Amino acid sequence: MITSFDDFVLWMYVVIDDLWQQVTPYDRRPGPAPRCSDSELLTLILVGECRGWHTETTLLQHWQEHRDLFPILPERSRLNRRRRQLTGALNRVRQLVLTVLDLALDRQCALDSLPVPVIQFHLVPRSPAAASWRAAGARFGWVASKRQRFFGYKLQLLITLNGVILDVVLAAANTDERAAGRELLAAHHDLTVVADKGYVSAPLTAELWEQQAIRLLTVPRRNQKRQLAKTKARLQNRWRQRIETVVDQLSEQFAIEHIKVRTFAGLCARLTSKLTAHTLCIYLNRLLGNPDHLQIKHLAFPY
Repeated sequence: MITSFDDFVLWMYVVIDDLWQQVTPYDRRPGPAPRCSDSELLTLILVGECRGWHTETTLLQHWQEHRDLFPILPERSRLNRRRRQLTGALNRVRQLVLTVLDLALDRQCALDSLPVPVIQFHLVPRSPAAASWRAAGARFGWVASKRQRFFGYKLQLLITLNGVILDVVLAAANTDERAAGRELLAAHHDLTVVADKGYVSAPLTAELWEQQAIRLLTVPRRNQKRQLAKTKARLQNRWRQRIETVVDQLSEQFAIEHIKVRTFAGLCARLTSKLTAHTLCIYLNRLLGNPDHLQIKHLAFPY
């Protein structure tokens, strides 16, 4: 049972180091081993994401108070560089966790998206960075639930009804939800997927069922002739609320809608860190037998 921050850090390091041994044979880099090992660096980053230390400066300032746990801390620029270098390997760590996490076996899922702005909307016309972000695929988009325009990307999420993020796709903000959903589900089979009105499409529903045995369930728009029975509509809406819990965790606890980066590579590195931290916290809950309702906050926030 985790009862202190030190316990949380120790468990995270043990799990990460064990998984890292399975990844490193495919991710060896030239040169001598760093004084702060990869396992230690990833623990610093992932625990920091859980605690809300989302910038390198803030992260290192807080870890200075815990030199008893990690005596050797990398410099800020080196931390940032190594994080980007380890992005692909860190994603493989997340994939390994999913293979041993029982909740990831759930065949009932939900499909949704959330905005990932990279420049504040009103600053885009005169920002010198806008051109480089456009070259990396960033576009203007619209969040209907917030009635808000933004500049950046949409993160498409495939989440089990138990709250585990199975897969993601990062798409331009103006990408049609149905096109992004098709891309996200391309590698999956035999699922029941609940989605909101943005994914309503009879051709897409038929295609997914015929080719991949994926049953896509959406609540019809009000202007459509065919409507669901009230009991079925309420059930689907209740399922949809579960994915909103995960979206709220990513937005509020992991600040996924407020990532401060200058490059697309940096954005991918930060997103991978946040998604991996989320998955590892759920894995620790299951590993230690914590009640499901504890979820992440009880593990990630200060005791």
